[in-house]
Amino acid sequence: MKPETNFGKVAVLFGGDTAERDVSLKSGSMVLAALRAAGVDAHPFDPSERGLQALMDERYARAFIALHGRFGEDGTLQGALDYLGLPYTGSGVLGSALAMDKRRSKLLWQAMGIPTPPHEMLSARSDLGAVARRLGLPIMVKPASEGSSVGMSKVREAGQLDEAYTLAVNYDRAVIAEKFIDGLELTAGILGTTALPLIRLETPRDFYDYDAKYLRDDTRYILPCGLREDRERELQQLCLAAFDALGCGGWGRVDLMLDADGMPWLLEVNTAPGMTDHSLVPMAARAVGLSYADLCLKILEGAHAG
Repeated sequence: MKPETNFGKVAVLFGGDTAERDVSLKSGSMVLAALRAAGVDAHPFDPSERGLQALMDERYARAFIALHGRFGEDGTLQGALDYLGLPYTGSGVLGSALAMDKRRSKLLWQAMGIPTPPHEMLSARSDLGAVARRLGLPIMVKPASEGSSVGMSKVREAGQLDEAYTLAVNYDRAVIAEKFIDGLELTAGILGTTALPLIRLETPRDFYDYDAKYLRDDTRYILPCGLREDRERELQQLCLAAFDALGCGGWGRVDLMLDADGMPWLLEVNTAPGMTDHSLVPMAARAVGLSYADLCLKILEGAHAG
């Protein structure tokens, strides 16, 4: 069946004014081109340059959110679009806000018995040596509400914690220290109520950082991921449960680790993942026969209001 293309006038929201602007510009440009090629009346819209009221004044019918990070992925934009009554792609206010806040994601998962690595919140008053002893090294230090690995560091020695905290706090006053899980890094794209095939990530860098995600050509994306089919299905169901637990919907991506004993550990949910030529959800979609354009149309079909 040919995907629906009669969506009315569509705004592709991308750009913004955050640390992830460059990635968003690339994602949004590719989405815009794909939708136009498929016959959708799609137009670029950068909220850092124009007020959202223009969406109503110019009679847009839907919005495709390709903004990453704060003010695009954290529930703020979603609330504004709900107020305007404009259908948009991805999760609503609650799911977006919870997924963006790594600490509250983890607390909710812990309460529901969904495995996630031990963590502590850091502040300028933290006894960093004690944190290192409690969590054990290595430790991942990251802003609690950023994406694309912005401001993130892998700490191998307790003496490096102060520098890692200083970097992370530049991006967010809330900084999280999380026990590093050594093992297989996996990601599951979510489309509707389906988990796409898992992708295994390998990088020669110390961890899957911003460069490995967007700039390097030596990152390996292994698909099929190499796990037994029944084990992959179990992990896909776990990812769906983690996604649902945060109230997320529409589409997104769930990141996890498998430790040396095969124990899964949920890391985070991305509610507006990258849609660049290095991005993971399009890669997983191709594995089930969905082209990039068809993926964009499927996401747009799921646009909702309120």
